[in-house]
Amino acid sequence: MDAFSAGQEAARQAMGGLKDKTPADIKLILVFSSVVFDQNKMLSGVRSITENIPLLGCSSAGEITTAGPSKKSVVVMAIATDSVTFNLAMGGNIKEDALAAGRTLAEGLKAVSSDGKLAIMLPDGLAGNGADIVRGLQQVLGENFPIVGGAAGDDFLFKETYEYYNDQVLTGVVIGAMLGGEMKIGIGVRHGWQPIGPPRKVTKSKGAVLYELDGKPAVQVYEEYFGKKAEELKSEPLARLAITYPLGLRIAHSDEYLIRDPITVGESGELTCAAEVPEGAEINLMMGSRENAIDAARQAAERCLEEIKEQGGNQVTTAIVFNCIARSKVLGRDAQKEIDAIKKVLGESAQLVGFYTYGEQAPIGAKNCSCGRSCKSEFCNETVVILGFGE
Repeated sequence: MDAFSAGQEAARQAMGGLKDKTPADIKLILVFSSVVFDQNKMLSGVRSITENIPLLGCSSAGEITTAGPSKKSVVVMAIATDSVTFNLAMGGNIKEDALAAGRTLAEGLKAVSSDGKLAIMLPDGLAGNGADIVRGLQQVLGENFPIVGGAAGDDFLFKETYEYYNDQVLTGVVIGAMLGGEMKIGIGVRHGWQPIGPPRKVTKSKGAVLYELDGKPAVQVYEEYFGKKAEELKSEPLARLAITYPLGLRIAHSDEYLIRDPITVGESGELTCAAEVPEGAEINLMMGSRENAIDAARQAAERCLEEIKEQGGNQVTTAIVFNCIARSKVLGRDAQKEIDAIKKVLGESAQLVGFYTYGEQAPIGAKNCSCGRSCKSEFCNETVVILGFGE
């Protein structure tokens, strides 16, 4: 199917699923698409059906629907509600200044929404420091303002990702929505990776480059456990190892670890990670498995549903799933089992949409963010984030 027709058909199905609703009832269109499609033609196909309804989305490393995971597809969800508002905004050039891009997005969201309760962000997954983008939003919205989202992908090619903002296909930016009005929301966040061995201190790092652990070249943590020399671990071998054996940062406000994926090994044994590693932090080698990954998704769904019930709701009607591509690689053919575990908890009537990301944003270990408890969001790796809407 050509790109225009793929976008058009996905949008037609989404709009057709709301039989008793008019276009005026639909407050937001979500679009997640493979880069196998010409992005502008795909979005034009979507807009030929959805017209001027506010639209947000991005390219992906795999797509998620109620039926399960898919590849090389376009997924569209039309959200109809008379109680929740969705106001959109865009940040600036991430590569030039990631912190400023986050601030610009947050300022735009505040300008269009006076009663915002939660922000969704979709940053370019390759353009710059994702943690700085999150910090930029927090500087404007507040450290404990709930922020969830996922970094755009490009089918595991790591070349260029795209963001969809109404009628525009963009790259190198962060886009988002501010949610306001009356809503029952739940956020579930888990990864399932467990620490192995003793913690080590980050004695030298800069941004996403981890130079030393306990005063020794960072690559030694992998050399010691796997008996491989740095030369053997360069580039792809390390990236493959790190999918199952990433690094985990201890964070003060949670019993969860913040996962960091090492991607490459440098000449001096430094590791370049998928997101920043702060100097002075404690870090562990982590170990994952298919069973733990699926169980973590189940726990995330349980937490999401629990939060909605704490607000007086009894079911999840709609859920947006931001799921790291590394989890899909670990699970392989069992990726469907992860989505099935989520559906079993949320209920068969819950409608799912989402995508496989190059990083996730969410409050790690926080409980019931909408009720004002500690909600500090982080830039995560190898994590599943479920944002549920209930009634």
